[in-house]
Amino acid sequence: MKRAAVPAACAVIALYFAYHALVGDFGLFAWLELQREQAALDERLAGAQAERLELEHRVTLMRPESLDPDMLDERARETLNLAHPNDITIFRNAR
Repeated sequence: MKRAAVPAACAVIALYFAYHALVGDFGLFAWLELQREQAALDERLAGAQAERLELEHRVTLMRPESLDPDMLDERARETLNLAHPNDITIFRNAR
């Protein structure tokens, strides 16, 4: 019995550390969850960066030195809620 006590205690300690290496706050499962969360946040970041580039492009078109008449017309109609008599208006259901 005395001969098995030390290896049994070492096995229990090894199992304790192995369990926490897998399931603990900084274990393998937590690391995998952080990897999934990082991938999702990277996708959101890429979408936000693409949206920002699009908005920056639209702002560039509105600058006085590079004013695009079509952009000015579009923004004026949208802001004033007006349409040209020759325009075709398509109504969409609001969701």
